[in-house]
Amino acid sequence: MTGRQVILTNRSFILEELYDFMKEHWDVNEAGEFTVGRPTKASIEEYILLPATQRYMTIVYPRSAGGLFSKDNKVILSTADTPSGAFEGLAQTIPTGNIFVGIAQMTSLRSSEKERKGPAEDILQRYTSYMKQILGEAGYLK
Repeated sequence: MTGRQVILTNRSFILEELYDFMKEHWDVNEAGEFTVGRPTKASIEEYILLPATQRYMTIVYPRSAGGLFSKDNKVILSTADTPSGAFEGLAQTIPTGNIFVGIAQMTSLRSSEKERKGPAEDILQRYTSYMKQILGEAGYLK
């Protein structure tokens, strides 16, 4: 369970092409709706956003081969905070000076981590499997 899945493809995509591909091949009745956007205001780029849990979403984005770190064309699916999940995580890092509040923050952090490694990861795995299926059917898997 890594919170990040990589699918190697035999062609490069830009985000708009991947979005158009998904619009054409993604069964929203089976796999749900998606949109393009930034998971939080601090995000540096846009992604395809899929719902996961209250605190987490799945983001999908392409990376083209070339450069030092990307030797293959790929589609990446990853778990990311929802805007409310990011705010909650930030709030948990504020020191309070009160040990009882700190214990409550740690309990919430653990449940957040359980959600990320449990239900959010399960959903990520399902999205990845479905994305591999539709990319394979279109002949785009490496």
